[in-house]
Amino acid sequence: MTPTTTSTLISPYGGRLIDLTVPPATLDETKAYANRLPSLQIPERCACDLELLATGGFSPLDRFMGQADYERVLNEMRLASGHLFPIPVTLPVDPGPLIRLDADITLRNAKNELLAILTIEDIYEWDREEAAQKVFGTLDLRHPLVAEMHRWGQVNLSGRLQVLQLPIHYDFQNLRLTPAETRARLESFNRQNVVAFQTRNPLHRVHEELTKRAAQEVNGVLLLHPVVGLTKPGDVDHFTRVRTYKELAARYYDPGHILLSLLPLAMRMAGPREALWHAVIRRNYGANHLIVGRDHASPGVDSTGKPFYGPYDAQEVVEQFNDELGVGMVPFRELVYLPEEKRYEEAPKVAEYVLTASISSTQVRNDYLNAGRKLPDWFTRREVADILAETYPPRHRQGVCIWFTGLSGSGKSTTAEVLTVLLLEHGRQVTELDGDVVRTHLSKGLGFGKEDRDVNIRRIGFVAAEIVRHGGGVICAAVSPYRATRNDVRNMVGKDRFVEVFVDTPLDVCEGRDVKGMYAKARRGEITGFTGIDDPYEPPLRAEIKLDAVSHTPEENARMILDNLIRQGFVRATTLERVN
Repeated sequence: MTPTTTSTLISPYGGRLIDLTVPPATLDETKAYANRLPSLQIPERCACDLELLATGGFSPLDRFMGQADYERVLNEMRLASGHLFPIPVTLPVDPGPLIRLDADITLRNAKNELLAILTIEDIYEWDREEAAQKVFGTLDLRHPLVAEMHRWGQVNLSGRLQVLQLPIHYDFQNLRLTPAETRARLESFNRQNVVAFQTRNPLHRVHEELTKRAAQEVNGVLLLHPVVGLTKPGDVDHFTRVRTYKELAARYYDPGHILLSLLPLAMRMAGPREALWHAVIRRNYGANHLIVGRDHASPGVDSTGKPFYGPYDAQEVVEQFNDELGVGMVPFRELVYLPEEKRYEEAPKVAEYVLTASISSTQVRNDYLNAGRKLPDWFTRREVADILAETYPPRHRQGVCIWFTGLSGSGKSTTAEVLTVLLLEHGRQVTELDGDVVRTHLSKGLGFGKEDRDVNIRRIGFVAAEIVRHGGGVICAAVSPYRATRNDVRNMVGKDRFVEVFVDTPLDVCEGRDVKGMYAKARRGEITGFTGIDDPYEPPLRAEIKLDAVSHTPEENARMILDNLIRQGFVRATTLERVN
């Protein structure tokens, strides 16, 4: 979507004027100037943020946060102006000669497309641990953003933005409405109230029932507003989700009571803070009510298996600021299906003796989608079930990554080689990415310092994630010594498709196996930064599989992993194995 006129928006929340795009009369001249400037390639997350900054979705924020805004948001969930804003929106980069005050620099996306000119007015350091603790309430690396932040730059930039082009989207263009366009459409319904529904998942019958009831309760319009930027790693892709929303909106909702519009937001999975952020954003889009679900914007469980946030923490935070923000919190009520009456009802209103039916999200994934079974009509609309069935083949045809980690010489590669043969025997095609082989080809030229090691592992992770995304199996064997990087790769792949295998072999055993003599060289000081000697190895805290490579042979360990994959459904058991 390329702007042809200046984007001017008065936010109903902040009352600030947003005017970031360059007027058409000077656009060509400004682009010519921009092409002479040094460039900064920004990641997808920052590109999503830039789009919402430019269109007013983050109003009253009109730039990546400067230090004053950033610090107050961390500590008080407010901008320096005092306006509510609970999530930092920053532009982190590594310092360099081009990063200096008063300099103009262009921002380009991953495809090197020119997006904006940034005049650098603020450069400040930030602390990862402080940000993680205050925004997400945890330092646990199983939180996807806590892990991701370890690859963000050391300083944040801020300053005036001139947006030359918004990120280009070729999909669902008629649904990609700016805040101003969304409010104009909503006003055409001639209703005072608008209730927004935040979603990053497919909608089932219970969500349909809930949203219809919410709109009816406030006598208003439903703004069905799914996120199509970055969501939780492993979520159903937005192409599939939006197809289901379109079917539902067209077939099962009153057209006079619903507007489907897409939100290019990069979620942070920050639970309570994020829920309040969603309310701020939806206010800018014209909603004055927001449905807040149980475990709203939760990343799931931490490395000990406990939820990161309480189930109703988000509802409590949004309700606390209802009046100030002008957004009423509509709680997501628990609804159950009554088979005998063929309808949904609120759980507290159902007597104990009445027969009810329900399917958990785990059952949806494991008992239906992964098993190749279509969901029942009472649970989801047939059109939605058909679309999901296309996206989810049977589990044994879905992608999976088996990630071996452990010290050099622990037995990772040997076990991985045996496992590869066993998987091929079971009809599962698999690609093997060995750390040494990857360094010869994909990562040639990288050193062995921490930064280069992380780059190497993330490159392996990127390739693995692409293989998994297309339904392939991949085995990765690399020392991968740092937890943050391994968890970052887990998030790239998707935690439901990632099997971490910790080959727990003692250091003295690894040294005894060292045919290359690398440990001996490290002991003599001939090489530095060698994992286990003068550089740490951070063992997994909760690996899916832990192997003893001293008491068990590589074949025994490989068969143990195979059994695990069969139990998860990633591999089909042979007839003999099923009998036994």
